[in-house]
Amino acid sequence: MTPLAFPVDVYAARLDRARTLIAASGLDAIIVGPGPDLAYLLGVEGDTIERLTALVACADGETAVVVPRMELAKVRDTAVGALGLVVSDWVDGEDPYRLIEAAVPANAERIGVSDGLPALHVVPIGDRLGVRLELATPVLREGRMVKDAAEIAELRRAGAAIDAVHRRVPGLLRAGRTEREVAADIADAIVEEGHRTVEFVIVGSGANGADPHHEVSDRVIRDGDVVVVDIGGALPSGYNSDSTRTYAVGTPAPEAARRIAVLERAQQAAVDAVRPGVTAEQVDAAARDVLTAEGLGTAFLHRTGHGIGISTHEEPYIAPGNGLPLREGMAFSIEPGIYFPGEWGSRIEDIVVVTADGCERLNVAPHGLTPAGDTPGS
Repeated sequence: MTPLAFPVDVYAARLDRARTLIAASGLDAIIVGPGPDLAYLLGVEGDTIERLTALVACADGETAVVVPRMELAKVRDTAVGALGLVVSDWVDGEDPYRLIEAAVPANAERIGVSDGLPALHVVPIGDRLGVRLELATPVLREGRMVKDAAEIAELRRAGAAIDAVHRRVPGLLRAGRTEREVAADIADAIVEEGHRTVEFVIVGSGANGADPHHEVSDRVIRDGDVVVVDIGGALPSGYNSDSTRTYAVGTPAPEAARRIAVLERAQQAAVDAVRPGVTAEQVDAAARDVLTAEGLGTAFLHRTGHGIGISTHEEPYIAPGNGLPLREGMAFSIEPGIYFPGEWGSRIEDIVVVTADGCERLNVAPHGLTPAGDTPGS
């Protein structure tokens, strides 16, 4: 059997927690298809395909897994097998939705489905069960939003790994190279530093840095450029890193250096605001208020952060209007940015975990405007 990412008792606890949340929500059962939720609950990886694979978890404690026979060995090689869960398999030509019907309580009235399950399966499941399906998102979000000790340990590993990559970036950035060339070297470094996959590499030089979701281009990096480098990958466990730093090739304009120093203060203010009971929108405001006071509020185009774990973007979202109180164990990014179209942009991003009295910062690579060509310390 392929080793599980975590001990089997971790998955057992997650499944028990899901059952408790199902009952508390008033749902009779939830149906979870392949994707981050199923990976979280049972270590089953992969994407949804036209052949139905699904976990059926019921409020009464019953649990079953429906899987195509051709995927049976792979699914059993996860917590499904380790926990001895009931598995119902099917072959092409059979109706898999009858297996869902058999796993759901006969008198069920409220059934939730994971938000990644496609209409290809949702519609026939609804027809077969004769009930109006609803999103299981509140149950699954609540389970994943507060990280357990095993998850936090993986996020620490991910943070250290991506910090190691950022410490290599100054040696890769220099005038005359293209963004694409630099990005290719960074992607290699992400894997070399312990990630299983490269999830994204953004190298935004000069005016390209003013686009928050610019990826890479064939633009040649020039002396004096401000360069945004936003990178992340997944560890073998599936848990993700995500960190952004801003670099200077040569000598940047003094006004750019001044504004980036303000951004660094804004990012620190948001980190300092994190503690249990503070709301997500209050953390966002802590960064936004610093920038606004310095006349840079309109240059901040997005939310301050997003949750992270087995997905790069998940709950909680650190954004205006989100009154969610923070709780110990929540993990998310703090990444304010400033963007000046046609000129340059800057973003500074760390992952933090809420602790009993504040937060733990998982990224410690230098935060200020970092000179390219140097190898910064920790």
